[in-house]
Amino acid sequence: MKKEKDRYQRIRDAHVKTILRPILINIGTVSEVTGLSESTIQALIRKKNFPLPRRASDRGSRWLLREIEEWAESLPVADFLPPPNASAGGRNGKPSARKTAG
Repeated sequence: MKKEKDRYQRIRDAHVKTILRPILINIGTVSEVTGLSESTIQALIRKKNFPLPRRASDRGSRWLLREIEEWAESLPVADFLPPPNASAGGRNGKPSARKTAG
């Protein structure tokens, strides 16, 4: 009987741990997901270079997460390399001067 209870508990735990992905996301989440500011997103929409939002209610619009992901995947790959000092750390590639308490 205990093994059967353990089995059902594992099934319930697996079900609870299932994470649902959002389908519709607001402009703030679009900004977080893409790393673009809300004003940049609005400018790209005006230029017809970004997915259009969907009417989610009478007073609000949302974006389909899937369309945002497809848009991002369709962007061209950057053809420039990071500068050679990019991994040196600190501002402008210079090691940061940290003072030690002493």
